[in-house]
Parts: sequence; C-alpha cells; structure tokens
Amino acid sequence: MKTMTCKQLGGACDETFTANTFDEIAKMVSMHAREKVQQGDAAHMEAMNDMRSKMTTPEAVNAWMNEKRTAFNNLPD
Repeated sequence: MKTMTCKQLGGACDETFTANTFDEIAKMVSMHAREKVQQGDAAHMEAMNDMRSKMTTPEAVNAWMNEKRTAFNNLPD
C-alpha cells in the first residue's frame, strides 16, 4: 500500500489516498477532485483547469500519467 496526496497527483489539497496500484489511487483522486469541483471548491477548479490546459494531446496525457505513475512506484510501501 502506498499513499499520495491530492496535490501530488495534480490536485489542490493535502487529503491523502492509499492504494495498492497507481490506477487505484488515480481513480480515487479523480473522484475526489470531481466531487470538490461539483461542490464549488475554487482551488480544485483551478487545479483541474490547470491540468486540462496542460493535457491537450494524447502525448501530454501519457507523459503526465507516466510521471505520476513513476512517483507512485518510487514511494515506499
């Protein structure tokens, strides 16, 4: 099990998430961010807009995912 914060995955806060795989933790943080945006959380809206502006091509999305996956894999269990 590894733990990352919303911020470590491109989000806006220090809420932590724990999972066995990167895909699991990415899904958790994505759901968290969507909930916060639906609640009108300005910081999460800004973080989501920033992320969207950086991920304009499939290559950019893959590069971001690979960077975050590597960070997850390098964390201690």
